[in-house]
Amino acid sequence: MKLIFAGPSLPDAASLAGEGIRVLPPATQGDVLAAVEQGANVIGLIDGGFEYAAPVWHKEILHALSLGVAVLGAASMGALRAAECHPFGMIGIGRIFEDYRTGRLVDDAAVALTHAPSALGSKPLTVPLVNVSATLDAMEDRGLLESRLRQQLDDTASAIFFKKRTWRAVVEQCAGLAEPDRQRLLATLLSNAVDQKRIDALGLLKVVQDVRDIRSTADQPWKLHNTSFPTRPAL
Repeated sequence: MKLIFAGPSLPDAASLAGEGIRVLPPATQGDVLAAVEQGANVIGLIDGGFEYAAPVWHKEILHALSLGVAVLGAASMGALRAAECHPFGMIGIGRIFEDYRTGRLVDDAAVALTHAPSALGSKPLTVPLVNVSATLDAMEDRGLLESRLRQQLDDTASAIFFKKRTWRAVVEQCAGLAEPDRQRLLATLLSNAVDQKRIDALGLLKVVQDVRDIRSTADQPWKLHNTSFPTRPAL
């Protein structure tokens, strides 16, 4: 059984996944463990709860890996956990994962955003820093943004709390811009916006769709040891 946990990074995951892949809401603590107990042998972690719910526990991912379950991560919580667990066999996909794995990104908040409830499609309502950086990089590469302004926008976006970070807020709070320039810049940013989280999530979905061979534990160089903490969190 294949399944993915997806939300605002890929709101239309259910319509894209295709036959044979079960799409679940963003994962919280215990969900990966439950998926393994229900027979999942391929798990794609994209989105996960973190503020008002306990996040996915590293140990439940290690438990899945120890049983030969293929666990992949990308885009958001999945990229974070893949960067932390890739030495144990979790597969990370995409730019965001690579940035966390190599240390170019260190703050978990870089992937945080607010979004509509799942009943309304989980549409993102704010812009995560990883999308800001990808957009500014692309615009600078195409000559649409000079490096000094690019850095000012990056610094401004980083200083805005994730629940209030929109492109309009970034432009309005960027010092030294005349009002007509702000309107033109906002329009340019919106028309060139790069949704890196979606790009990485689509990359994970493609791998989950294509994967055929399930991991073997035969050559696994580590063993999951019992600890004083239960595998399933106590309620």
